[in-house]
Amino acid sequence: MTSKNTTKPSWFYLVLLILAGEAVFILPFVLPRIFRPTVLDVFGLDNVQLGLCFSVYGIVAMVSYILGGPLADKYPPRKLIAIALWMTALGGILYAQYPNIVVLQVLYGYWGFTTIFLFWAPMIKATRVWGGVGSQGKAFGFLDGGRGLTGALFGVLGVVIFSFFLVGDADGASLPDRKNAFTYVIYTASCIIAIIGILVWLYMKSGSDEKKLVVERISSTEIKQVLKLPSVWLLMVIICCAYVGYKITDVISQYAEEVMLYNQVNSAKVGTLLQFLRPTTGILVGLLVDRFKITLWLMLSFGFCIVGGVLFATGTIGPSTTALFFLSVLIVAIGVYAARALYFGVMQEGKIPLALTGTAVGLISLVGYTPDIFAGPAYGYLLDMYPEQELGHQNVFWMLSGFAFVGGIASFLYHRLYGK
Repeated sequence: MTSKNTTKPSWFYLVLLILAGEAVFILPFVLPRIFRPTVLDVFGLDNVQLGLCFSVYGIVAMVSYILGGPLADKYPPRKLIAIALWMTALGGILYAQYPNIVVLQVLYGYWGFTTIFLFWAPMIKATRVWGGVGSQGKAFGFLDGGRGLTGALFGVLGVVIFSFFLVGDADGASLPDRKNAFTYVIYTASCIIAIIGILVWLYMKSGSDEKKLVVERISSTEIKQVLKLPSVWLLMVIICCAYVGYKITDVISQYAEEVMLYNQVNSAKVGTLLQFLRPTTGILVGLLVDRFKITLWLMLSFGFCIVGGVLFATGTIGPSTTALFFLSVLIVAIGVYAARALYFGVMQEGKIPLALTGTAVGLISLVGYTPDIFAGPAYGYLLDMYPEQELGHQNVFWMLSGFAFVGGIASFLYHRLYGK
């Protein structure tokens, strides 16, 4: 990959990767996030039942991380990504039939397989391929920022389609009318996902011979080779700590309502602000980071998380400190989204072989994404155990600061080992 004859993939390659990177999660996550009340009504679910669907997805995903990683090293990324998109879109047909809770949980388990086992490690590997030797920060920054922007645009499109096919006034629409309109949203999303899969298969080709990116057989020798790398163990800690921060950003709009005393409309606007800070941060990081040491930027991102977390945790932010509240939100968002954009971008510096990227990503993700299991219950417990809402939120942000401190130490060690 570093030879003079290697041709860097085009920008179209990265655009397709960004579109695929968010499109694959539209059906299981983006639609329920944007249309949550509608999803609960048309499927006849309560919040716990929908949460159980996500839990099934998470369990399958954890197994898929470790098993799917080596698969990404045996086949070209574009083929696995395209197949994952097609299989995910196929699940949309069943989704549009509004199955019962048991079948819906099985469907979410199926999506845990298609979006992680077949997709996650190939996406990271393809991003490394595009970044080459000198543009890893740009590649991963643009990937995460572009995915955030793509998700927002998909959300807008979904709302437009839902509104167009909804008969009568939205507030007074009947359940069958809402179900009919949402069906069009599901089928449109499924078609778009399938079309992106076709484009990926045909056009997302790297500038190098694809045979150079694959290993004929992944054995225990290759796995041991990956596990011997200090960078792999450090990235497990770094990603776990950064992902805890990402999960905790879910409570900022709740903080706005319960501590800042905003109404539901204004607190939702705070949540919307976070959605736009993600692509902004990712793209800016992508443009700037390769001019400096990417490992240093990763370390600084945890510094931002610590500062922002402490500002919230010490109780200095309240209804009378609006400016400080938004400044702290900005600091936390920059830290969390920058870390998210960079933590896979340092694999090049960590001497992780490109051909074994999938295996490494699978092993790293097995630990790194465990916050999907424990972060939500943990901060939920902290919020619920104190009758004083402000104290509960303070403890959540102490949790953020603590994990950011550990992540900062791990990123400092990574910088000391590989930053030079």
